[in-house]
Amino acid sequence: MNELLAVAVVTILAVISPGPDFAMVTRNSYAYGRRSGLMAALGIACGVQVHVFYTVLGIAVIITHSPPLFMAMKLLGAGYLIYLGIRSLMNTTTLTLGSASGPVPPLWKAFSTGFLTNALNPKTMLFVVATYSQVVQGGSSMAANFSYGVFMSFFHWAWFSFVAVFFSAEVLRRQMLEKQGVVHKVIGMALIGLGGCLVLPGVGR
Repeated sequence: MNELLAVAVVTILAVISPGPDFAMVTRNSYAYGRRSGLMAALGIACGVQVHVFYTVLGIAVIITHSPPLFMAMKLLGAGYLIYLGIRSLMNTTTLTLGSASGPVPPLWKAFSTGFLTNALNPKTMLFVVATYSQVVQGGSSMAANFSYGVFMSFFHWAWFSFVAVFFSAEVLRRQMLEKQGVVHKVIGMALIGLGGCLVLPGVGR
């Protein structure tokens, strides 16, 4: 599998799977308006770079000095994708949001909330490690590896900006919530299939 294609597929599936960042952007958009949701989305995108920075540097060292450890990380990364898929399939909860009271928080606070939500989110940390452990190879340059990180941030920003716009419209919000079960199952099956393919010899290269 082409490296860039692998990054794109894993990123898209992982980002749109339910998580605290999704709930936070949705609630900000519904409770405080579209601008607050969009700033939270930008904060989430910037928070991804925290994980990208230490992962790229760490993976590069591991590839050079300990190929068996790198292989173990590949297996753990694929296992995490399968775990995400199983969780998505078993998810029977429905997101419900109540109206917020009080003044609208400043935009910088919405940004910082989004940034910290992703920078401190174990799901994002494992997602970044899983992605790089599947696609980074010994000959890959730092520039190429960090460009993958830029793509991850861009798609986080694009997806959660869409979520912010979507959930700031009450009619559309209600329609999507009614179909959450189907969305969870589709994402779950895709993640499990991708994780299974990545642990098979010769697949994912």
